Amino acid sequence: MNEYHKINSVFKRDMSKPNKPFIVGDWAESEFEFLQDCKWEWTEKVDGTNIRVMFDGENVTFGGKTDNAQIPSHLVTKLQEMFLTLPTRQLLKETFCREGEDTKICFYGEGFGNKIQGKVGTDYLMNNVDFYLFDIKIGDWWLKREDVEELGKKFGLLLPVVVGYGTINESIELVKKGFDSRFGTAKAEGLVLRPTTELYNRKGERIITKVKCRDFA
Repeated sequence: MNEYHKINSVFKRDMSKPNKPFIVGDWAESEFEFLQDCKWEWTEKVDGTNIRVMFDGENVTFGGKTDNAQIPSHLVTKLQEMFLTLPTRQLLKETFCREGEDTKICFYGEGFGNKIQGKVGTDYLMNNVDFYLFDIKIGDWWLKREDVEELGKKFGLLLPVVVGYGTINESIELVKKGFDSRFGTAKAEGLVLRPTTELYNRKGERIITKVKCRDFA
């Protein structure tokens, strides 16, 4: 329920070779090829575990990438501290509940930090964990980036910072060089790319992609 959609990488992979390298130039989606020279927004991709925070107007529940995914216990404790306090629950109700309307809110983000994804988790946050918000869905509607930022700030959540703007190939040149994460001493895992105007394909899926540093090392 409310599982986050898959974000495809830019190119298809050669499944017959070790490590399944990209077949550069063989685009994973035709939309990526068509839009490759358009202006995309780049935000840092954090190496953690997908987390959903769901609010139904009364109750707050947590989920991983899928409904069956297990969330590390120390991350659950952090999420409880962030979202289950009385002031936060009251703020959720004040912000999202409207009389006579169903309330279905999902905060999508990445749980990251200590003991998550090995050493990089410690490099990010030393002995701490946190929640990195990247999307919000209300009912069937995805919020615009500026609305996600406004709500993220209202609830005191970490938000993606724009690393840059440019074409897909320009983003690839950046990840080839590698760059520092905004967190701790970690190197960034890569970038998430979105067209500066939100677009959808003919199946109604969002056009969004990613480039990871390790795929272009």
